[in-house]
Amino acid sequence: MTDLNVRLGSHVMQSPLVAASGTVGSVVDCADVSAFDVYGAAVAKSVSREPWPGQPAPRLAPIAVGMLNGIGIQNPGIDAWVEQYGSRLAGAPTQVWGSAVGNDPAEFAEVTEGLAAAGVAAIELNLSCPNLEQGRMFALDASAAAAVVAAVRETTTLPVGAKLSPNAEDIVAVADAVATGGADWVVLTNSVWGMAIDVEKRRPVLSRGVGGYSGLALKPIAMRCVWEVHEALPGLPIVGCGGVRTGSDVAEYLLAGASAVMIGTAHFAEPRCGARIIGELARYCRRHGVTAVADLVGGAAAW
Repeated sequence: MTDLNVRLGSHVMQSPLVAASGTVGSVVDCADVSAFDVYGAAVAKSVSREPWPGQPAPRLAPIAVGMLNGIGIQNPGIDAWVEQYGSRLAGAPTQVWGSAVGNDPAEFAEVTEGLAAAGVAAIELNLSCPNLEQGRMFALDASAAAAVVAAVRETTTLPVGAKLSPNAEDIVAVADAVATGGADWVVLTNSVWGMAIDVEKRRPVLSRGVGGYSGLALKPIAMRCVWEVHEALPGLPIVGCGGVRTGSDVAEYLLAGASAVMIGTAHFAEPRCGARIIGELARYCRRHGVTAVADLVGGAAAW
């Protein structure tokens, strides 16, 4: 039997799989269609201080490989979110992480307080949504990203993860800054900027034009980020994210230096894919004589 337990610093999870924010609703509202019992955690959709309407339709578009989204983090605001979901979190089949988003560090901190009061197990800071209109994303600026983390760190004792962007010019510098600011781990990565044109309508497939591209083709980009950050900052726990569809994908991220791995876009095609993926990972471990998944972390050797 393969030991599936992993650690993100001092934070322990029963599985290396994490369900990515934005793909599993607020977790409790998707529990009937997703196999959350095989996940170490699931991240609820990002929440802001006030309600955000999101972008107008069309805001989702399938691409030959993957998908584009320009949803814009539509959400009801933290007070309404807590009222609707807070009392149900304790009954979730896995630990639920709250995802905070905001326009400034103070808003991130305020949302974090609400999520913590609702009983989430950890906080993920969405510093890297690629389809907002409020301005330059925090994850592109090491100082700005660190300021958000520091404000949140003063607000909560919960574990805090910072979700970063593959669009960053220097992903290692940003990761180092948020770790210094108090992040317990980094999530590498969010979607990358992308766009597509409907040649029949001669218009962008998304109402805003540019949105976030995710899916299988994102994997080599996110893997590069994981590899570089792990090499430069080996003590910083990493959650790999991008293009995960199989147990081999999970093993690859772990070998590159991630301690846990998020599944995102795959949920839209196969809501219960986690059960299949964890089975594939366990079989990989047995084939290679690996008794604990954690032993894979950082196990790839450079040429």
